[in-house]
Amino acid sequence: MVDGLLAGLPRANCWTLAEHAGHRSPDRIQYLLGRAVWDDAAVRSELAEYVAANLTDGVDPDRVVLVFDETGDQKKGSHTVGVQRQYSGTCGRIENCQVAVFATLASPRGHAFIDVGLYLPQSWTTDPGRLAEAGVPEDVEFQTKPQLALAMTDRALAAGILPGWVSADEAYGDNPRLRQAFEERHLNYVMAVSCDTQIPTPADTSTGTGTGRMRADEFAAQLPATDWHLASAGKGSKGERLYHWALTRLANLSRAGYRWLLVRRHPATGEQAYFLCHATTDVSLARLATVAGTRWRIEENIQVGKGCAALDEHQVRTWTSWHRWTTLAMLAHAFLAVQAGPDSHPDPSRAMVPLTCNEIRHLRATITHPSHPLTHTIRWSRFRRHHQHHARLCHYRRRNQDYELRLY
Repeated sequence: MVDGLLAGLPRANCWTLAEHAGHRSPDRIQYLLGRAVWDDAAVRSELAEYVAANLTDGVDPDRVVLVFDETGDQKKGSHTVGVQRQYSGTCGRIENCQVAVFATLASPRGHAFIDVGLYLPQSWTTDPGRLAEAGVPEDVEFQTKPQLALAMTDRALAAGILPGWVSADEAYGDNPRLRQAFEERHLNYVMAVSCDTQIPTPADTSTGTGTGRMRADEFAAQLPATDWHLASAGKGSKGERLYHWALTRLANLSRAGYRWLLVRRHPATGEQAYFLCHATTDVSLARLATVAGTRWRIEENIQVGKGCAALDEHQVRTWTSWHRWTTLAMLAHAFLAVQAGPDSHPDPSRAMVPLTCNEIRHLRATITHPSHPLTHTIRWSRFRRHHQHHARLCHYRRRNQDYELRLY
């Protein structure tokens, strides 16, 4: 099944996967997903260990980030587990869809999924008949998305995965209980928050306490020009992602550690984003900006997982079959992410971009089912990577010129 998920089929479902595998019918794959006896949670646990061993081994823990985000898949009808009309960031509106929260482990060596939690709305958890029909275990209760993220954090910690940081968007950063739970677990975090989040004003030097509260956007508007600094949020497809950043120490509110409000401003549009940060030790603005930028890795994983591993193409209805399909798609994506790790980076003098998940998936599908000699396939891969290298250089040059013009 994993071979089929990585085959680049126009559409992945039990029928097309079975045809690709040479089966006479879809029965064997349907049995694997629905009725066979195997523990998908145990497979996800081993998947997390596989990702950690290959992408974080030898890496400074301070550079390892656990990232959370959700994605929605549009579905018809009302019988597929977890489906209802709800907001989906993927669609950008309220749709009839299924929402799941994913956890990604990111480091300089690469990034891949390590866990997932299906969000069950209260319209499901308050309807025992509906739960039974979808095969939801009796001990499953309603959990918010932040609660799903915390449960995945605890599973990662129990498995010995110790990230230096945790990062997520406003859906999680706006939840004070989740932030407090991270602090209680001695985890550093950079969490995006909404513009109307109430921020404690800077500490009074005489009493060591806060003097009040203020909206994040109002707080940022009062920062002097000297507080803003140019820093990178990490490399993107077009070079360093440069923004203006401002960092302000916040009142400790009788809790241990350091807390900041980090503000990011786009140099062209002036659009701002706000982050609440916590660390057990004092850290620099540049480090916090890098962690904030690492949050985008999970969006890249979701995009690649759907495009290269059929993460969203499941046509299954029950709790068990959904988790099994998703687990095997995460495994397929993890294989690509590990193969695209630092060992795949070419000699800089060869003028080629590193191997990407998309390129590895394409090479694997082409080599496994060849229609041309291997030398032809490798030659085309090198041509693509060489062309992408020069296109990237042009993007970098144009981006730097545009930025210099804005400064002027």
